[in-house]
Amino acid sequence: METAEHIETLDEEGRLLARAAETAGTDAKVPTCPGWDVRDLLRHVGMVHRWATAFVAEGHTSYHPDDGLPDLDGAELIAWFREGHGRLVGTLAGVRPDVECWTFLPAPSPLAFWARRQAHETTVHRVDAESALAGTPGVIPVGFAVDGIEELLLGFHARGRSKVRSDAPRLLRIRATDAGRAWTVRISQEPPVTERDGAGEADCELSGPAARLYLSLWNRLPFPSLTGDASLAALWRERSGITWS
Repeated sequence: METAEHIETLDEEGRLLARAAETAGTDAKVPTCPGWDVRDLLRHVGMVHRWATAFVAEGHTSYHPDDGLPDLDGAELIAWFREGHGRLVGTLAGVRPDVECWTFLPAPSPLAFWARRQAHETTVHRVDAESALAGTPGVIPVGFAVDGIEELLLGFHARGRSKVRSDAPRLLRIRATDAGRAWTVRISQEPPVTERDGAGEADCELSGPAARLYLSLWNRLPFPSLTGDASLAALWRERSGITWS
């Protein structure tokens, strides 16, 4: 996906998140994030948006801490979220393409990194906000879901920080049935290694529509279809939590 597409998606997803949060109310529980209510969700995503904006707008070339969570609630909190989201979109859309700033995953450029990362951050949390309404999550396009799966497998879980490890080598296959795409994740005592390949046998295969897999791999939904060793899917569930930096 192009950077402009990520920025456009970020814009739309943030608006949908705010709308769902406003409809549900800040006291509503968020089933996809146990222990959180909509208030917690808005504070978290709003903080992340401002944190990301600061890197791009202020040109921080090393890690810079966030400003913490606001003591806001209700309509004031929703307005704060919308303001920060709008500022992030405007910053990414208006900054020069060769801006230099800190990032934490491989990308063609810092701008490409932050646009992609925030588009996916906001989409997953939009689904969280919609879960507070007890309805069906809105559509996630196939191409965007594939892009998100790749960011997760080839970006986050390629880092030394990944806790998806196994004493004995194991193969996890992930197959997006509506996209003609598959990935083989080699899990060992080292960080996982993912290949864009669906050939050969695997210890466990997770398959289904790309959007469903995308949310499942982020532990928002059950896996759509599982064949083989279910303990490998359980290992993913237990150890795939990530840290941003």
